[in-house]
Amino acid sequence: MLSRLLGIEDKVYIHVVDFDRVYAIADEDMERADDEKTSAVHFRRFEIPAQQVAALKSGASFVAGIDHENYRAEVSDIADNVRTSLLNDLD
Repeated sequence: MLSRLLGIEDKVYIHVVDFDRVYAIADEDMERADDEKTSAVHFRRFEIPAQQVAALKSGASFVAGIDHENYRAEVSDIADNVRTSLLNDLD
């Protein structure tokens, strides 16, 4: 499966409604994948533009997802406690 998911670490995103998707920046400390397979563990962060952060803090909806050719998923029903925790991380 790790060979089928090569590059998935660059396909994880957050999408704030009415804005473009923001894709994760992965594995800045060291390369975790090679030409044949991805790693089972990746470290990611998001650089969310200030305009999108303001929209989120004002109540804008967002989804989190993965858009890889061999794995697509999107979560739009973000629990309130998770949303609050994520917003606290943006301060």
